[in-house]
Amino acid sequence: MNGDDRFVSALPKAELHLHIEGSLEPEMMFALAQRNRVSIPFASVDDVRAAYRFSRLQDFLDIYYAGADVLRTEQDFHDLALAYFDRAAADAVVHAEIFFDPQTHTDRGIPFQVVADGLLSGMAEAKRKHGLSSGLILCFLRHLDEEAALRTLDQAEPWLDRLLGVGLDSSEVGHPPSKFARAFERAGAMGLKRVAHAGEEGPPAYVHEALDILRVDRLDHGNRSLEDAALTARLAREGMTLTVCPLSNLKLCVVDSMTAHPMADMLRLGLRATVNSDDPAYFGGYVNDNYRALAATEKLSREDFVTLARNSFTGSFLDEATIAGHLAAVDRYVAGFDAD
Repeated sequence: MNGDDRFVSALPKAELHLHIEGSLEPEMMFALAQRNRVSIPFASVDDVRAAYRFSRLQDFLDIYYAGADVLRTEQDFHDLALAYFDRAAADAVVHAEIFFDPQTHTDRGIPFQVVADGLLSGMAEAKRKHGLSSGLILCFLRHLDEEAALRTLDQAEPWLDRLLGVGLDSSEVGHPPSKFARAFERAGAMGLKRVAHAGEEGPPAYVHEALDILRVDRLDHGNRSLEDAALTARLAREGMTLTVCPLSNLKLCVVDSMTAHPMADMLRLGLRATVNSDDPAYFGGYVNDNYRALAATEKLSREDFVTLARNSFTGSFLDEATIAGHLAAVDRYVAGFDAD
């Protein structure tokens, strides 16, 4: 392990863009399929991994939804969450704000309560086990209609005090943020934070809609914002956090190679970018794998990685005092590393 690898590995960090269903490793998929007596379209773990060759977002989503079918019980969702948090803690993640897709489950007959309570219990155990804090963000599936999103929001009301916010994910192209204007307006009125995937495969116009129509508090992905200089300047000026997912971008052919990834340009342009793993079971790595992939390009300095870690806390939905404590921990880590 070289110096940059050692430095980023233990650097305190938050993760702000993680789909919990996307942390379903093939081994767990097979174990849950057996536990729940669910048939899956793969004969072995190796078959699953061989299927993880994507040329676009939809290729991934087709396998993602098939895999999620093994999740049936509250214990399944608990186990899924805790497995992610165990890996996150090993990567020096001390806070995570995770996405879940209730419609993926309710549409196949799994009650909202089973999903939410299972994830929340896993989050609580991660807090006891690792001291790792977390928040839960309900995502609407954008390939479904807004009425379905509003019904999901109705279902979520009993858990309102345990939800951090709402988000928007799934197939981006052809499903602009404006499609969900009423759902996001209502979520904001309910006191929930608002985030949305925009500018991954969709055009910069989708980012404008996320900002001006959905009034997001944070932008997920946002890579294609760089195609619009005025938009890029606005994001920097307003301090909008971008939850960028390097290995996901590579796996889904958003970038041709890691050396072509725009992260260094984002930082140079003053964007509050962060590093995240998106759907790590499918995209080849958890958060430290994403940091290491960026480090291997030799386009980012150690100071850049400190900035990315600090951005992960300032871009979180934690209170200011807690953020300040995490930033102080980053500074102590850097000072101690330099002293060593």
